Amino acid sequence: MEVKKVSRIDITPTALEVVDQLKHKYGPLMFHQSGGCCDGSSPMCFEDGEFRIGDSDVKLGEVRGCPFYMSRDQFEYWKHTHLTLDVTPGRGSSFSLEIPLGIRFIIRSRLFTDEEWEVLEKNPI
Repeated sequence: MEVKKVSRIDITPTALEVVDQLKHKYGPLMFHQSGGCCDGSSPMCFEDGEFRIGDSDVKLGEVRGCPFYMSRDQFEYWKHTHLTLDVTPGRGSSFSLEIPLGIRFIIRSRLFTDEEWEVLEKNPI
């Protein structure tokens, strides 16, 4: 019996291009879904290791080989949602690496389907 995998985080083609550009300039990257600082609740991109991850953070998955984290408290609110990393024009007020490009990362979300949620409940983070 094949075990179905369900991703908690995906990325749009436009955001993929930006991540590739940032990886070329900075090397390995990481993401952390901000929990209310600076731009509210925004995905922030850092050089890998530049943001300290701790026991209170949850790894949701990877986008283009870059780990994506969020705080455990925030995860409790968002655990029923599938997240998609995207970009939009405009400068955020965070320290995220894409800001000088005149764009910012954003999250688009949707609720997991019943089938997806059933798979996730069997394979929790």
